[in-house]
This record gives sequence, C-alpha cells and structure tokens, in this order.
Amino acid sequence: MTAPVFVVDSLEGVGPGSVVDVEGPEGRHAVSVRRLQPGENVVLTDGRGRGAAGVVVSVSGKDHMVVEPFEFPVEPEPSPRITVVQALPKGDRGELAVETMTETGVDAIVPWQAARCITQWKGDRGMKALAKWRATAREAGKQSRRLRFPDVADAASTKQVAALLATADFAAVLHSDFEHESVPLATAELPAEGEIVLVVGPEGGVARDELALFEEAGAKACVLGPSVLRTSTAGTAAAALLLGRTGRWS
Repeated sequence: MTAPVFVVDSLEGVGPGSVVDVEGPEGRHAVSVRRLQPGENVVLTDGRGRGAAGVVVSVSGKDHMVVEPFEFPVEPEPSPRITVVQALPKGDRGELAVETMTETGVDAIVPWQAARCITQWKGDRGMKALAKWRATAREAGKQSRRLRFPDVADAASTKQVAALLATADFAAVLHSDFEHESVPLATAELPAEGEIVLVVGPEGGVARDELALFEEAGAKACVLGPSVLRTSTAGTAAAALLLGRTGRWS
C-alpha cells in the first residue's frame, strides 16, 4: 500500500535534514484517526505539485505529528491541461462528480449555473456548496495520492464559460441531442499541449441558445457514445478518454 498523503500549507525551504510539524485537522487525522506511529511512511504535499516523502519521527497529543522527509517528488505542470466545466447537479451528485474527476486526473473544475440546472447557487447556500466542492477536491486529491490538486473556480455564468472556451486550444461541449450535428469525442483532433476545456451539461441537457453561444466561441459539439450519461459521471468518463488519448495515461 502506498503511503498516506497529508496536506501542509507550504513546503518552502523543506529539504534534506528538515523536519516538518503536521498539526491541526491534518495532524488530528494522522494521530487520532489513522493512529500513525513513529517509523511509518507518509507523504506531505502542498497540493500545488510539491511533495515530501518521509518517516514519522514522533506523535504527541491528539493532533501533532513530526515528519522527517527523505525524498522530494515534484508533480510537473500537466500538458495538455484539462478543465471541466460542470453544470450543477442535484443533491450531492456535485461532490460525486468532483471526487471522481479529481481521482481521474482533471486539472481544474468550473461550476456552471446552466439554464436548465435545478440547483441554484445563491448567497450563503452557494458559498457553502462551493466550499464543499473545494473540500471534496482536496480530500480526493489526497486519497488518489496526487501532489497537484485541481483548482475549483468560482461558479461561472454562461457568458463566462463562453469566454473561457474562446481561449482554449481545444473546446468541446458534451450534449445529448443526437439530432444536432456533432463529432465523437473519441475521434476529435486534440492538441499535444495547451488547454483543453470540456463542458458537461445538466441533466436536462444544454439549452440550444447555450450550445449556439459555445459553438460561436469555438467549441465543438461532441458526444461520448450512443448512451446518455448522468451529468455527474459524464465528466469523469470524458476526462478518462482525453487522458488516454493525449498520452497523459501512457
């Protein structure tokens, strides 16, 4: 089994001969939940691509662990970078989508308030929902042993999504209107580097005016296959396809 991952605010200045104190919620999880003991291996990360693999030197109280790192892995910037614009699903399906996309390897997630979304992120409710998505990405990043966690952006409007698509090296909109002219994502021409942006619509589908706006911004209308996936699983399936096709899973 690979060593568990714990997040620290910064690894700046950490090198051979250093020791790192892990306290607070991460320390509590290590000491009181995982019950780690001196001599066990762990990995520390800042979630921004830097890591420090080492051994537990000591534990004390309920939330204090001291680690002595001996290796310093770095997860390079991904290329091409994959961003998924995720329409807001109902209930806890949003966290499910974020969790599985993070485990798969998505680099950024943009919540999208699509016209046909039943869920509405407004006021305090919206802030709490966004915080849940970000916490889910962090925990899924740890679980999947990533050193670089995905960015979860503020919720975007349709116009903001269109602006994002216009700057991408490849942009696609997944939709379920099989009568609309589209191309299979499995055969679309992809860039070797740069930015790939993928839009996943809501359960009710991408509205025609939204799709028209996105195509005007340069996005291609794409389908995954003959079946219709839930919005909470489509992004993960599409990301896996793109990661394989771009060689990032090679």
